[in-house]
Amino acid sequence: MPCTNIIIEKRNSMNLNGKIAVVTGGAMGNGLGIVKVFLKYGAKVIILDYSEKISTVVDDLKNNGYDVDGYLVDIRDNERIRSISNEIKEKYGKIDILVNNAGVCMLEKFENMNDELRDYHFDINIKGTWNVTKAMLPLLKNCDKASIVNLSSVTGPMVADSGEVAYATTKAALLGFTKSLAMELVNDNIRVNAIMPGYILTPMVEAMAVVSNSSDPDSVVNTIASAIPMKRMGTIEELGELAAFLASDSSSYITGQGIVIDGGSTLPETMTMGV
Repeated sequence: MPCTNIIIEKRNSMNLNGKIAVVTGGAMGNGLGIVKVFLKYGAKVIILDYSEKISTVVDDLKNNGYDVDGYLVDIRDNERIRSISNEIKEKYGKIDILVNNAGVCMLEKFENMNDELRDYHFDINIKGTWNVTKAMLPLLKNCDKASIVNLSSVTGPMVADSGEVAYATTKAALLGFTKSLAMELVNDNIRVNAIMPGYILTPMVEAMAVVSNSSDPDSVVNTIASAIPMKRMGTIEELGELAAFLASDSSSYITGQGIVIDGGSTLPETMTMGV
């Protein structure tokens, strides 16, 4: 029988050249990992962050030749978010990628949690994400195809520890937000997915370790890592690679999904059974 000629098109679908990405909370932690990986693949990145570190991060990246801009903003400030969206529209006319990464986590037992701390989580993690998405949606619709990546978590949808009720509630809500929005936007060629990280070594995790054991926070980090099948926490760059995949054409048939990245931490049924 004659051989069938199989033609394989060679292309780098992780190439983000020409893409404009907005990343919230991009001045540190997971957000910075996402920014660095997006820039590596050629995207122009616009960072939104309420940390004063944003100016240093943007300057450093620009000095290294990267195409990056930044806005100091609290995503609870809906008027400021809309103003930034208008500025981006005037400069670029559109964005191709939105990453809703900004979020907070402060440990407190449910019975001791006051309304202010509850609302702090809800206003940033849920309402802030809502604000940014609503403001940036017209810019995303100006593209032939676009991608939204929300940062949910394994905490809430899959697992939780004591003191995480407010945080877990918001991260579960973001997964529902992702799925419903994906259905609404599919006909606009906008894909919406969520990343569900386990423990990634970030300033947030380090701060939580201090709250858990102020005298020896390193022991908290080491104990967590030892319980993960891969025996380590993830890096912000590894999470950034997943975000780039979900933002790129490599994931063109994926929408409405929560993708777990946790080194296998949610795999064990128990920590004692097995051979």
